[in-house]
Amino acid sequence: MRIHEHPVLTYEKGREVEFTCNGEIVVGYEGETIAAALHAAGIKVLKHSIQNHRPRGFYCAIGNCSSCLMEVDGVPNVRICVEPLKEGMIVKTQEGKGALE
Repeated sequence: MRIHEHPVLTYEKGREVEFTCNGEIVVGYEGETIAAALHAAGIKVLKHSIQNHRPRGFYCAIGNCSSCLMEVDGVPNVRICVEPLKEGMIVKTQEGKGALE
């Protein structure tokens, strides 16, 4: 499920790195986006809509929609479709609008 080509975006593929998503260890490549790494790992639901709690996934991939907002390293509302992956990141599904700790 790894995205190798996209008509608009380019994905850099650096060294293999590990990060966690909701407590699970996930492997991706440094430089690709967090959303691309999650998609490649088979993780399709990134959040749920606030009102109806419907699942939301990787949609626009350019940071324009809000389907990929997650908490990254304690920071809520990170658009993971444009956020580069780094070793050791802690990514969590965000409930509602997110809250700063």
